[in-house]
Amino acid sequence: MTIREWVRNREINGQPTFSYEEIQNIFSDSSEQIVKNELYRLSVQKIIVSVYRGFYVIIPTQYAAKGIVPPLYYIDQLMAYLHKPYYISLLSAAELLGAAHQRPQKFSVTTIFPKASVSVEKNNLLSWSYRKEIPRDFLIVKNSETGIIHYSNAELTALDLVQYEQYVGGFSRVGTILEELSEQIDFGCAAQALFNYTTLATIQRLGYILDEILKQSGVADILYNELTAYAKRFRYVLLSTRHMDNSIMKKNSRWKVNVNLDIEIDEI
Repeated sequence: MTIREWVRNREINGQPTFSYEEIQNIFSDSSEQIVKNELYRLSVQKIIVSVYRGFYVIIPTQYAAKGIVPPLYYIDQLMAYLHKPYYISLLSAAELLGAAHQRPQKFSVTTIFPKASVSVEKNNLLSWSYRKEIPRDFLIVKNSETGIIHYSNAELTALDLVQYEQYVGGFSRVGTILEELSEQIDFGCAAQALFNYTTLATIQRLGYILDEILKQSGVADILYNELTAYAKRFRYVLLSTRHMDNSIMKKNSRWKVNVNLDIEIDEI
């Protein structure tokens, strides 16, 4: 059996990914250069694509023209290959939750430290963020085209969007996504356990946006009650630490947020 035939059989049997190590073990009689040459030819012919160092995806027919496979198709297999827990996060999670104002240009994945050495040139579709621990109890597991996927629920997604706003286009874009997501958010369920995975400042900023910018008083009131039960006292924080030079425009006494940035919501 040739490498090309092996790849074809793998695809037929519903195994759309493989690693370089697998090829080496199966074709141990072939030299390393022969294996690399054949993989290169298959890549040029848009039969396979390398999406990570040593990890390949067999390109489905529907993606063959462009030769680009959406990460949703292979992310679970890739993370299993890396032996790392993960979840689809930020704007990518919001899209899966039906709250993406615009299709994100990058596919956001959160995993644990240490950071992986990933070349942007190898796969510029993936955007990585890192945690010490994955909040497994706040993930949604869903069947996908090639297996399963893990992505953050509405509450974790909301907190992540605020905490990592610099990676998603700033607070105005965060506010726009939160407006679509707000109907799904319910911090009355296990909120204090979720708070252990974020910062008080993030909760305060999220509460301010829900309360004052989006006028979602019902959701905001629940969040405030959970916050005050979780932390009896909390200090004033800047809305945006990336705009330290801006003067404070106003103080929000309920959430203890020093507002130093205008948040403008796009019309949906």
